[in-house]
Amino acid sequence: MRVLGIDCGTAVTGYGVVEQQGSELRCIAAGAIRLSSRKPLAERLAQVHRELAAAILQHRPDEVAIEDVFYAVNAKSALKLGHVRGVALLAAAEALLPVAEYAPLAVKSAVVGYGKAEKHQVQEMVMRLLRLAQRPEPADVADALAIAVCHLHTAGTRARQAKESAVPRG
Repeated sequence: MRVLGIDCGTAVTGYGVVEQQGSELRCIAAGAIRLSSRKPLAERLAQVHRELAAAILQHRPDEVAIEDVFYAVNAKSALKLGHVRGVALLAAAEALLPVAEYAPLAVKSAVVGYGKAEKHQVQEMVMRLLRLAQRPEPADVADALAIAVCHLHTAGTRARQAKESAVPRG
């Protein structure tokens, strides 16, 4: 299974494509969509859409995983972040890809083992889990890869549970 993880942000939106074959995880691609605060919001949203659609076309993920909104400094920030998330969801929907959403605590727990882990801890664990030569930078890229890893772990657990519940007991 190949998953595109997306960490939406109003300044930087990170994305990462992770593939799982058996128990092995492999980073296929990762990047940061850097948004200029000098550009109008509509142009920034178009840029996010263009770049995510290109990543989907190039890397052909089976599913998309995105971080759920959890906190914003103020209503205006939350609204802008919601716009970016909407564009990311649109890019996935246009490609007919299923989307899973995860709370930040769930992502950190799945990757680091502690829901309140700090950014550098997430970067370090992502580097180790994906056997990368260096920490993913910026942190938004590491977060996107962590979201993809979280989804792969969660999907694997759900598949095993479904298989176990389908086995007749008696």
